[in-house]
Amino acid sequence: MAQGPGGSPPIMVDRLSFPAGFRWGVATAAYQNEGGNTNSQWYEWELAGHIRAGDGCGLACDWWAHAERDFDRAQAMGLNALRLSVEWSRIEPTEGIWDPAPIARYRQMLRGLLERGIEPMVTLHHFTNPIWFERRGAFLSREAARLFARFAAHIAEELGDLCDLWCTVNEPNVYSIFGYELGDYPPGRTHDLSATARAQAGMAHAHAAAYRALHAVQPAARVGWAQHYDVLDPARKHSRLDRIVAHIQDMVFNDFFTDAVRVGRCGLPVSLFVDDLSDVRGTCDFVGINVYSRHIVKFDLSNPAELFGTRSVAPDAPIGDPGINSPIGEIYPQGIARMALRAAGLGKPVYVTESGVADAADGLRPWVIARATASSHEAHMAGIDLRGYYHWTLVDNFEWTQGWTQCFGLIGMDHTTQRRIARRSAEFYSAIARANALTREMVEQYAPSALAAVFPGG
Repeated sequence: MAQGPGGSPPIMVDRLSFPAGFRWGVATAAYQNEGGNTNSQWYEWELAGHIRAGDGCGLACDWWAHAERDFDRAQAMGLNALRLSVEWSRIEPTEGIWDPAPIARYRQMLRGLLERGIEPMVTLHHFTNPIWFERRGAFLSREAARLFARFAAHIAEELGDLCDLWCTVNEPNVYSIFGYELGDYPPGRTHDLSATARAQAGMAHAHAAAYRALHAVQPAARVGWAQHYDVLDPARKHSRLDRIVAHIQDMVFNDFFTDAVRVGRCGLPVSLFVDDLSDVRGTCDFVGINVYSRHIVKFDLSNPAELFGTRSVAPDAPIGDPGINSPIGEIYPQGIARMALRAAGLGKPVYVTESGVADAADGLRPWVIARATASSHEAHMAGIDLRGYYHWTLVDNFEWTQGWTQCFGLIGMDHTTQRRIARRSAEFYSAIARANALTREMVEQYAPSALAAVFPGG
């Protein structure tokens, strides 16, 4: 509801429209969807027993053989964009030796998307490394940037006629913190702040090198990365200490990579552990933002490991299905506008490259879709050049250490039979994509609990 001119009665808003050409898509990842990725460090991680549910990826969603079946489903929903990744460990299973068969399969997949009117966004690194690269230290290696740039150039040469929208790395902050500080991802180190910072710096150098390699092969390429943002607010707004620790945690978790791209350096305390980042400055044509959750932060003198701030979830906050021994934050799709404004500070277009919720019963997901769409529209109306929204994800897939216990799909899937069942939220998202808009009628039908927030005053 908006105020009318001259103090006249408020104007009722019934439709949030998006600009022509806006991308309505879904986000996916190779390891989580393809199946049979046995040359990566994540497969070794599985074999070592680190999947909390005790299961394995197996065929995943069977995309290596039958991705086109799900592409048909995306097309039937009226989607015009799909984010997928290519698996480095398939393409270069041994250092310096390229396998042409995976390239041929990825060409089939990209052609399949284009034939269905779906624009691909290709991610080069989505958490998985070839085993040989992991053995060399992964992104802690001094050779990481060179090796990753070589891979990027090879991909551009082989796939560049089918794609010009590239995401170099996915969530470098999550990759480094979960792998070197929390121990949830390979290589499983814990409380190693130095390695956490250096791994993320290594990814920044690798991103910059890949950015230049992609443009060398394909001058018109659009190259960016996907940054995970956790919204971190002070638990008590009146508390100066809460505000300080929330700001510090926010800066350390959310800003490192963005600062490297924006100004070629990072702030304290991370800067104590990393080398010169000046080569990273300016290396993006767009920014991807992944926004799922919010935590509130309270000053805690007894918690130096987390910079004297304890994170928690606000009382009565919406949360998705609980993970196995994994803290779940408040589901916070309305944070998209805040984080898009922040990312827009780089002066580049912004994409929402991920947002969603684990919700097997599909009770919360429609609310998430409504709020995420409204927040994306808010960002657009604020003048941000927001180009698209990619929901995570199309079909239930293998959720890393959580295994098959987390159901993020618009389409449900039994991984033992590969049987798919479209959830009602898929109908809702399809309606939004086809209309290129969110209407009051849609929200009333699919997500009535979001109506007051999305269309107030009705």
